[in-house]
Amino acid sequence: MKTKHILGVVALILALLLAYTGWWGNSQKQEKMSYIDKTERLSSEMAELNDIKDNLEFEVDSLELAYEELNYINDSLSTSLTKANKTIYRRNQTIKAVKASNTDRDAEIGNLSEQIKGLLYSKSQLQGQIQQLVLQNDSLKMRAGVLEVDLGKARQDNLALANLNRSMQSEIGNLTLSNFKASGFRAEVERKKPKVTAKGKKAKRVNVSFDLTNVPVEYQGVRMIYMVISDDKGTPIKLTNPIMSKVTVNGTSTDIIAAEAKEINITSSQRLAFSHTLTEKLSAGYYRVMIYTDIGLLGASSLRLR
Repeated sequence: MKTKHILGVVALILALLLAYTGWWGNSQKQEKMSYIDKTERLSSEMAELNDIKDNLEFEVDSLELAYEELNYINDSLSTSLTKANKTIYRRNQTIKAVKASNTDRDAEIGNLSEQIKGLLYSKSQLQGQIQQLVLQNDSLKMRAGVLEVDLGKARQDNLALANLNRSMQSEIGNLTLSNFKASGFRAEVERKKPKVTAKGKKAKRVNVSFDLTNVPVEYQGVRMIYMVISDDKGTPIKLTNPIMSKVTVNGTSTDIIAAEAKEINITSSQRLAFSHTLTEKLSAGYYRVMIYTDIGLLGASSLRLR
């Protein structure tokens, strides 16, 4: 029994030794294969480095040849430069000699050139000033002509306005009651948009406003008030619906053609306004806007349209 046990232990030890020997042999084999792979890679890299070395040696040889050629060319250029410098030196000496002999003549020519330049500049300045004076003279003549025309037109306009005012004052004096008349009288012309204009072609409305203050009791109450628009000769403008009426002052009746009429309750003091939309364009000129009641003229104003 003891002998069998010893033999079993020996057999186990031998099996273990055999297993270790197999493992160690396999490990050695793998390590050997790894060394072989490394050796092959190093051999390949060595071959590549040798190729690079050969290429570099070839490029160095080429650069040495190029350097030798450049040295040869540089020597040739140095020789040519020396010859050129000698030629330039001789030419400069010749030029100096010529300049030395012609110094006085050059100075005289230079002085004459400067004098000629100065004279030409003075001539140019004088010509410019003359041209400017001619232009200013022409401009002044044109402005004088325009001013004369404007002055003549202004004189005519002032004369026409003065005549119109005299005519209106005469009518106002004859037709206005001393204690029943308008104050703060204002008349203006508007275009299509609510904006004041002085151009007849753009005129669309005629607006009038005025104050009645301190009206005597006998003149208060409901009365018709008329808006009359006429030219500077007293001719009413063209109306689509003219309003025919009469006014009587101091026993004298006057026919009127009104553009607008309103029935107003006259009080002691009030501000009134009239507006008339034009059906036809007004020509350039002077116009009169007058406000009447059945018993006389309340007030009037003149308008000028271009």
